[in-house]
Amino acid sequence: MYDWIKAVHVIAVISWMAGMLYLPRLLVYHAEAEIGSRQSETFKIMEARLLKIIINPAMIITWLAGLWLVWSARWDQAHWFQLKFVLVLVMSGIHGFLAGRVRDFAADRNTRSTRFYRILNEVPAVLMIAIVILVIVKPF
Repeated sequence: MYDWIKAVHVIAVISWMAGMLYLPRLLVYHAEAEIGSRQSETFKIMEARLLKIIINPAMIITWLAGLWLVWSARWDQAHWFQLKFVLVLVMSGIHGFLAGRVRDFAADRNTRSTRFYRILNEVPAVLMIAIVILVIVKPF
């Protein structure tokens, strides 16, 4: 059962990260669009669907499968896992922050610049790299 749950976890992580890397890029383009324009309205639909259909379910499955793996392998005391857990919490916080920005755009209340979203776009990638290194290398 362990290998099946790990496979589900990896598939969910890939899906979550694909969305987490794409959504901030959509927000960059959305921030450039004029409020009320056809382009802005299209971005609203794309962002909401990406979040609802891909990112949210993938995060939930990632967490559920990941917690099952931790429990079954008893990794909770491993230092590499503890740091990974903190980084996944940060990634989940970024997820929540992005969801809030999607709600702001949906209500035409964005106050952030395209530069802000360009910088934010890099955060999930950096976190993902650190998490993968911790899981594969287990440096401590």
